[in-house]
Amino acid sequence: MTFSITPEDLKFYNSNLKHDWEPGEFEVMIGSNSRDVKMQKLNWAK
Repeated sequence: MTFSITPEDLKFYNSNLKHDWEPGEFEVMIGSNSRDVKMQKLNWAK
């Protein structure tokens, strides 16, 4: 399975009420339950 995560997926309203996203290191986890999880780290830069 393959899926894409875009900056649009990570947007939130910041303290200035601007709909934006932040760069940084993220951990993406997927699994059929909380014990059997695959995790991948990614670093997102603006």
